[in-house]
Amino acid sequence: MGSPRARPLRLIPQIHRATHRLGLRIASGLGVAQAEAHILQHLAAAGDATVGELHKAFAHRRSTLTSLLDRLEASGQILRTASRTDRRTFVISLTPAGKTAALKVHAGLQDIERRTLAGVPARDLRGFVAVLEALEGTLRRSAGPR
Repeated sequence: MGSPRARPLRLIPQIHRATHRLGLRIASGLGVAQAEAHILQHLAAAGDATVGELHKAFAHRRSTLTSLLDRLEASGQILRTASRTDRRTFVISLTPAGKTAALKVHAGLQDIERRTLAGVPARDLRGFVAVLEALEGTLRRSAGPR
């Protein structure tokens, strides 16, 4: 007889598949990786951001975020400038090319979200968002400092 089987997961496999497919969709045709596309989209929606604000938004390791910003800067998608109020802080902004790419990513995500939520009752959406927030909170508490 084999060893006992682990109970199937009920949440993580579906989240993984959906985020993987979403990542493939948003990065396709843009010449940037999934994480870079997310940063571009965030800047399109939120406007200029400090490195600290991007770290808070995405929870990347600081070194990973720096590498992503290096690639986006090298490809002409973003500008990194010293903050006028704190010279130790860098402000990240989109270049015209970055804005074009970011708006394309954002429009694609808006379309996916609109089609996904069509017919989903507001109560179900609130419940789903609550589950995702609980998952993020669990991961944040167990991850330790980044």
